Amino acid sequence: ACWKTYLGRPEADAHRTMAIQALGNAISSPGEALPVLEASLALRRRYFSEEDNLVAQANLASCLGDLGRDDEALVLRREVYTRRVATLGASHE
Repeated sequence: ACWKTYLGRPEADAHRTMAIQALGNAISSPGEALPVLEASLALRRRYFSEEDNLVAQANLASCLGDLGRDDEALVLRREVYTRRVATLGASHE
C-alpha cells in the first residue's frame, strides 16, 4: 500500500499525514477506519494549523456518523463549519 512508502518519514511530514488520511478514507469498514482517522487528526493537530485540519476533522465526523455516534459527529461538524465560515467568510456557507 502507498502509505507504507511514507511510514519512515518524520511525523510532521505532510506526505506522511496525507497518506495516513488516504488510508483511513479507503478503509470500507467505519470501525476499522476510526482509529486511523483519529491518528491522522491527532498528527495534524500536533504539526499543522487549524485550517489544515478541517478536512481530517470532517472525515472523522463522517466516520463517527457512520458508526451511529451522531452526537460526537455533530460536535465535530459544527467545529468544522464554524472554522470554515471564520476562514472563508459567510459567502462560502
